[in-house]
Amino acid sequence: MKFKSFLAKPFASYIYNKVKKATQTALDDQDNILKELVKEGSQTLFGKEHKFSEIKTYEDFRQAVPIRDYELYKAYIEQIKEGKHNILWKGRPIYLAKTSGTTSGVKYIPITKDSIPNHINTARNALLCYMAESGNNQFANGKMIFLSGSPELDRISDIPTGRLSGIVNHHIPNYLRSNQLPSYETNCIEDWETKLDKIVQETLNKDMSLISGIPPWVQMYFDRLQQVSNKKIKDLFPSFSVMVHGGVNFEPYKARLFESIGRKIDTVETFPASEGFFAFQDSQNSEGLLLNTDSGIFYEFVPAASIFETNPPRLRLHDVQVGENYALIVNNNAGLWGYNIGDTVKFVSKDPYRIVVTGRIKHFISAFGEHVIGEEVEYSLMKASEQEGVHVTEFTVAPMIEQGKGKSYHEWFVEFN
Repeated sequence: MKFKSFLAKPFASYIYNKVKKATQTALDDQDNILKELVKEGSQTLFGKEHKFSEIKTYEDFRQAVPIRDYELYKAYIEQIKEGKHNILWKGRPIYLAKTSGTTSGVKYIPITKDSIPNHINTARNALLCYMAESGNNQFANGKMIFLSGSPELDRISDIPTGRLSGIVNHHIPNYLRSNQLPSYETNCIEDWETKLDKIVQETLNKDMSLISGIPPWVQMYFDRLQQVSNKKIKDLFPSFSVMVHGGVNFEPYKARLFESIGRKIDTVETFPASEGFFAFQDSQNSEGLLLNTDSGIFYEFVPAASIFETNPPRLRLHDVQVGENYALIVNNNAGLWGYNIGDTVKFVSKDPYRIVVTGRIKHFISAFGEHVIGEEVEYSLMKASEQEGVHVTEFTVAPMIEQGKGKSYHEWFVEFN
């Protein structure tokens, strides 16, 4: 079974070089993507309402298309759910990704025939770039687990609908299917505790080489494995060499995950969302995630402190600055226009364009004018944990505004290992 790693090696080198080459054309690629998006979108209901046919420059686009969140998109999404064509993008979506919003309830994000390669190819590129840079191609021969949502999909007006991770599961290449765990039947279990027990049963005696999932899910999986076996993960899975993660900041979970494993391993961070696969860690030796600039997404950036203004400043990739906190706005070939995904990012490099995810625009505390953001909270907790020699499992923090005598303060609830 060594042929998979043997065949993957030249392909990894090809993709790695292609990704590196694209970093040199990022600004031109972004300009071309905007032109193509406007051209394709001009025949849609959204494009006609916003006079896409008159857009010639980025300034024209910025004037024509306001920033929106999901609440202001709902009317268009409802028309798609009713079965109408050419609403946000040509034709109809091939999927609706179902995601839970903090303020909008359940959201339905369109994924089109044109946008699905962004999700699939970027995930592939992340692994191949790691393989090319590190030289570790042996994991391709082993068993791999992707902790994800159920791949069972519902239908709305005959459009398959489900969680993004479940949708992507249907596009895993055939050559990886024989390596993939858990089984399809186990993956379809909705109750997480029941599903976790089944995953442990199916993988306990397998030598996993790659494990992928959001850090708290991976930690719960490790905890359950250790409860059953009373062994470190490195002893259960001697070939385990790379962990792929995303969704939340890795740093608060890192120490405990490595303790559970029993040794350090390579990790590959990704930045996927229903709205697009935005960035991935292309190097083990550089800070940040490489922005995906040539994959059907045109990015805009709003200084985070200005995002709630009526007409906030909007920047192209050409105008961003290292160290500035930005709200991420996306326009893509799934039919999202001026869409505020709610995440904030900060550039750590412009050659190439690499970012770190700093939090959510609504995840800040400013009850007393302090404007503390998620990145600062997580950094402070991490430093305090190091100084005290403790491991934090989960935490939350919120302002406590004193109604009577005494000072107001930030109140922390911390779960320790």
